[in-house]
Amino acid sequence: MAHSIDNKKQQVRILVAQEAARLMAEHGIRDYYSAKHKAASRLGIDDGRNLPRNNEIETARVTYQQLFKSRQQPRQLRHLRKTALQAMRLLSTFNPRLVGPVLTGCAGKYDAITLHLFADTAEEIAFALMEGEIPFTTEEYRLHLNGAGHSLPGYRFIADETDIELVVFPVSGIRQAPLGPVDRKPMQRASTHQVEQLLEQDSAGLAEPP
Repeated sequence: MAHSIDNKKQQVRILVAQEAARLMAEHGIRDYYSAKHKAASRLGIDDGRNLPRNNEIETARVTYQQLFKSRQQPRQLRHLRKTALQAMRLLSTFNPRLVGPVLTGCAGKYDAITLHLFADTAEEIAFALMEGEIPFTTEEYRLHLNGAGHSLPGYRFIADETDIELVVFPVSGIRQAPLGPVDRKPMQRASTHQVEQLLEQDSAGLAEPP
């Protein structure tokens, strides 16, 4: 009996993860918490204690893209990485690092490009954006760092119809990455050179679009 209940709970988790993945891919929901709760509501599941973890949704998201976005997603990812590289070169003074789905490779057309920047003050980056005549908004980002939640200043602007999020860390913050929302491990960060290498790898497996 207990085995049957466990199987049913696991099936529920899989269904919710699959629906959450679909919502993220098709409706632009970026937050895992929102996606899983909306998925549960759409499926008529009210057991909030048995929802999938973020890494389960991420796995389902990759599977969804492989099944339904196998042609579009690699091109979308390459476009996002090229746009990220342009932004990183523009902001090279601040040692930009690419993080998130655009780096890991599971990003779709609704994902934002997220860059970590490092400066003595956030205002330095605002001045750089103004000098580049780039319209931007001021943001605040909540990240998990040093065992606790921290609010960090940042900015957001649009390039090539894509949101670019800039999270500003102190200069010393380059030595320790915050925990990621998927696995709660230190985020992968990629330098400009590493993103250039990723794009070379992309080019090897994908022809340049006409």
